[in-house]
Parts: sequence; C-alpha cells; structure tokens
Amino acid sequence: MYLFIEYPKCTTCKKAKKWLEENNIEFTDRHIVEETPSAEELKAWSKTKGESLRKFFNTSGMKYRELGLKDKLAAMSEDEMAELLSSDGMLIKRPLLIGEGLVLKGFKEKEWTEKLI
Repeated sequence: MYLFIEYPKCTTCKKAKKWLEENNIEFTDRHIVEETPSAEELKAWSKTKGESLRKFFNTSGMKYRELGLKDKLAAMSEDEMAELLSSDGMLIKRPLLIGEGLVLKGFKEKEWTEKLI
C-alpha cells in the first residue's frame, strides 16, 4: 500500500491518480494542504530518495516565487528547508508517492511504470 500525497485541483496529480487506479495500485490518499507533511517526514523521504530537500520544492508554484526562494535556498540548511516546506503544502512538489524504500515526486509515467509495475 502506498501513500499518495496530492493537491486535488492539480492536473498532474489527477493524471497520476488516474494512472494508479488504472494500474490497480492500492494507495491511501492525503491532501497536501490539509495534511501537510511534517519536517520529519520530509527529511526521511529526502534521505530515502537520496536527494537534498531543495529538490522537494515546487519551483513553478506561485508561493515559491512570492517568497523569492530561488535566491534564498542556497543559504538554508536542510533543517530550515524542512521547516519551511512543512509550513505550507503548496511549496512541495507534487504529487508524492511514498512506499517502502520508495519516494516518487512529480508524475513521470515512465518512471512510475518502471518502479511500480
């Protein structure tokens, strides 16, 4: 069973959810704004993925641009990034699919097919 973290109005999230359902992949759904991932969850997922938390930011989002994060992230620690991400779900790249030893962010059908089917 996977944890699917989405923003329901996001078209990429809708495509990913439809793909999961069409491929009979069981998941629990979680709204990224109503139940924003905690700093601890984000740090754990970053470690599993083997990537900096910087890669978890939704760089095309309005909130990211409003806060001028492009220029600020370089000076932030992983802890500071985790706290910032956990403060607002709209800052997080989505959708996220979390499983045992697996973290997928964004929906790339080829990658999801390779990892899940």
